[in-house]
Amino acid sequence: MPGQAARSGFTLAEVLVTLGIIGVVVALTMPSLINSTQNRELQSALNKGYSEISQALEFMKADIGVEVVPQDYAPRTFVNSYKNYFKNIRSTSYTFQDNDTETNDYNTMNEYQTYNKAKNVFYNIFDDGQFILPDGALVMINNEAHAILYISIDVNGEGKGPNVWGKDLFTFEITSEGKLLPMGADGTSYTDMSKYCSKSSNDKLNGIACTAKALSDPDYFKKMY
Repeated sequence: MPGQAARSGFTLAEVLVTLGIIGVVVALTMPSLINSTQNRELQSALNKGYSEISQALEFMKADIGVEVVPQDYAPRTFVNSYKNYFKNIRSTSYTFQDNDTETNDYNTMNEYQTYNKAKNVFYNIFDDGQFILPDGALVMINNEAHAILYISIDVNGEGKGPNVWGKDLFTFEITSEGKLLPMGADGTSYTDMSKYCSKSSNDKLNGIACTAKALSDPDYFKKMY
């Protein structure tokens, strides 16, 4: 009609339809956004943890005046020296039985799973000393009789998920030459990615070699399922 103002605004039905569309978009994108944020946090925590365990090792080397090598440490003794080069560490609530026979049920550590979650990991990789860093990261040592020295770190802390090797749990090796290397790198004990960092491998150590890939591949955490 002449002189009548043009209709402005939206009807209730139009508003409800718009809100419904927004809700669907949010529901579809939110899990991806949350997962992306969590993966970035894990990546940052890994870099920080790697820096801290490396720095402590350098301090230890400077203090004793020689390379830190596994053959110089009797079983289960390395942690007693190494932990002195961290500040404000705490004890962990984990307890381990002194037995390395992998056929025993109690030697399976239910807290951690292999990379594809096919199996629980065996705790003899972690049972030679543990302590918690000020930020909550859990450091676990494997210091066996046959000159093995591994340092594993649960970067987001004891009891927090996903508790999966290659996702929030990463392993490093101190070689016989005194080098601290991410497991999976050349010169470490486990380098076969098809077996030790694979979505399809059923090996009980699947995930142990993912550390090298996580540190060298800028898209590792983006592609992590």
